[in-house]
Amino acid sequence: MTEATDQPGEDHVLVEVTVPAPADAVWAALRDPRKISQWFGWDADGLKDEIDFIFVTHASADEAKRVVTFEGVNDRYEVEARGSSCLVRVVRSAPAGDWSDVFDGMIEGWISFTWQLAFAFARHRGEVRRTLFFSGPPREDRLALSLLGLDAAPAPGAPWSLPLGPEARGSGEVWFIARHQTGVSVDAWGDGLLVVVDQPPTEKHPRGTTMLTLTTYGLSDAAFAALEARWQAWWDQRFETVGPGCD
Repeated sequence: MTEATDQPGEDHVLVEVTVPAPADAVWAALRDPRKISQWFGWDADGLKDEIDFIFVTHASADEAKRVVTFEGVNDRYEVEARGSSCLVRVVRSAPAGDWSDVFDGMIEGWISFTWQLAFAFARHRGEVRRTLFFSGPPREDRLALSLLGLDAAPAPGAPWSLPLGPEARGSGEVWFIARHQTGVSVDAWGDGLLVVVDQPPTEKHPRGTTMLTLTTYGLSDAAFAALEARWQAWWDQRFETVGPGCD
């Protein structure tokens, strides 16, 4: 979490997504830690504590307006009813400026997680997910969107089909495309979701860094273990493992 700024700010919409579910149901998914765990972040030992810190002990909610405000940052979640669906957006109050070339890890996280929320409601309402997560710089000058062939993904809603990392063939639908990341559904993962985030090169990481979140539904323990083994081997050959925000 970053510290809030004391400078005068204006509202910037970081991500806005239409969720095909009633506003009250989506609002509950922003307030109930058990439901938050089915779209926020990825499976990790500290996920429960992170959710509690961000959404419970350091958040305040306006139930009437369906707005969650987070302590220590200038970001908030808003849920706006639209008939049987709703709009979910993350808004940041910050000084005016051109953000078009900025890579901000928190912004990228809000984008990924909000689209994961929409996917859970649109395709797997009430189901339990299992995820894999990988993060770090590439061993050579090629980030994951290019390695996976997703740097030229068709428009959202379009089908895709191509070799996917260690998978001989992958297929599904393009779920979303943002400036630094792309999400695609993956049929073979129980209609799961792959989110790929590529950070451009920096002084610390001159080749850039990648984060992959693989969300699965309904896989057996054996199938999930095999998936993890394949992707871990593929990752280790091409990337170092460094946690988000770590050197």
